[in-house]
Parts: sequence; C-alpha cells; structure tokens
Amino acid sequence: MEEYTPFGHSDYQTIIANIKKFSSEGKKTAVISTINGDSNVPFYKELGNQGIKATDVPVVAFSVGEEELRGVDTKPLVGHLAAWNYFMSVKNPTNTAFIKEWTAYAKAHNLPGQKDKPLTNDPMEATYVGIHMWAQAVEKAKSTDTDKVIAAMAGQKFKAPSGFVLEMDAKNHHLHKPVFIGEVKSDGQFKVVWKTPGPIKAQPWSPYIPGNDKKKDEPEVKK
Repeated sequence: MEEYTPFGHSDYQTIIANIKKFSSEGKKTAVISTINGDSNVPFYKELGNQGIKATDVPVVAFSVGEEELRGVDTKPLVGHLAAWNYFMSVKNPTNTAFIKEWTAYAKAHNLPGQKDKPLTNDPMEATYVGIHMWAQAVEKAKSTDTDKVIAAMAGQKFKAPSGFVLEMDAKNHHLHKPVFIGEVKSDGQFKVVWKTPGPIKAQPWSPYIPGNDKKKDEPEVKK
C-alpha cells in the first residue's frame, strides 16, 4: 500500500490504523517513510499511540532525526530505523569537537529549543561541511565570484563529523558521502547498526530507472 500526505500534515490516525490492519492480515509488513519536516512528529507520536513496535512493523525513515524526535516519547519507538549520512551518536574526535562547539554556541547565544538540550543532526552536518568547502574554494579561487568558486569547488575535500573525508565530485558537484543506518534509542538518539566502509561515489542519476544509463554525468550548474 502507498499513502501520500501534504507538507505539514498532522492527522496520521487513519494511516497508522490502515498499517495495523494490513499487518494483522498475516502479511509481513515494514514501512518506508519519506515524510519530511514537522509532520514526522505527529507520525511518530501516532506510531507510539497505536502500539506499533519495531519488532512487529519496523519503520525505516529517510528524513527523521534527532531534532524531530526531540518532542516525542521515544520509548515506544525503540528499534525503528533511519538512514542518514551522519548521526550525533557517531564516535570519533571530529564529531566530539563538532558537538562541543555547537553546544557552546547554542548556550552562549541562548538559542530557543537548543540551550537546554543542544542536538546535532544530518542537515546541520551537511551545512557545516558545505560552508567549509565553500570557504576552501574561495581561498583556492582567491575570489568570491560565483563562477570561479563553482570551478574551485570541484574535488574539494573535508573531514566531516561523520568521521569520513567527504569529497565533492569533480564532474557533477555531488558529494561522496557515507551511509549510516541507525536504530532509535529510548533517549532519542540512534544506535548505528550498519554503515558503508567509506563514502559512496555520487550518482546523479539512479541506475535503477530505465533510460538513466544514457544520461551524462554533467555538472548541475551550467551557464
């Protein structure tokens, strides 16, 4: 079964009930969630309300992280999965420094929602990496001119909080990044249960869609 909801959707009672009904018919059931943004909060709250456990119907999400789970009772959600390029729980010196730096900044600036419980997540790491790569490209180009910086971005590398050295593809400007799969823990953090050995080379076109094999590996930004 497939269900679609608009951005900002908040009533997931019927959808979760349909998932329960589907699984109760004896079908082995899992859920792939591509819900984005704030809608994750009511979705996961309803999963907990209706008692859908990961041991019965595992949910794997592509866009739920530490920040979205902040306002949710995660005890009933233990074991559900998320796929990201970074988790706050990753253990390495670069991430430890990243978390420490963000925690100090959040408290010093009294940031709403962050001062008491500063959290990092994948979108924050991606932004952090992007800004640093841009700065490196500016230094290489010795200019902030857009076209010169774009050219200098090709092949940029940066040691990310994920613990891996990320690289911007010289041809298509996508990042080569690792993949982590994490299980939700009772404290709202994630236990990494699987990860790639290293960054995955960026593919701008999915090889699983017919016709994409004929598309060229070209830069996204063109004149």
